[in-house]
Amino acid sequence: MTDEFMGPPWQLDWRLDALASRDALPEHVRKMVDEARAELVTAKDPYFRGIDTDRDLPETVYVEPARSSDPKGPRILYFDNHNGWLVYTFVPRSADPQILVAELFWQVYESPTEPSAEPSTAPPAAP
Repeated sequence: MTDEFMGPPWQLDWRLDALASRDALPEHVRKMVDEARAELVTAKDPYFRGIDTDRDLPETVYVEPARSSDPKGPRILYFDNHNGWLVYTFVPRSADPQILVAELFWQVYESPTEPSAEPSTAPPAAP
């Protein structure tokens, strides 16, 4: 072990419930989560502080603070065009800095359907 501050790739740990949520996702979504995770652990600054620090992320992924009043607090990494996110905290310890994923969420996206051309046969609603 060295006395120097360690840099990327960062260690990443999951809370058990967040890991269970990840494991329950469909395969194509788990792949998106893994790709977002790869971007996170290789980022120079996992907090993505400053102007345009997330410009190297894919178009469907971006990061923002969970609360603007807590600049060193949790961050939200959005993926799949806002259909999913993970909440994480970066712990910048000098001996073993790591990222802790506390929550993972993904919502199935259903594209809007065309309205039916057939008239509705349901009775009118009562006043």
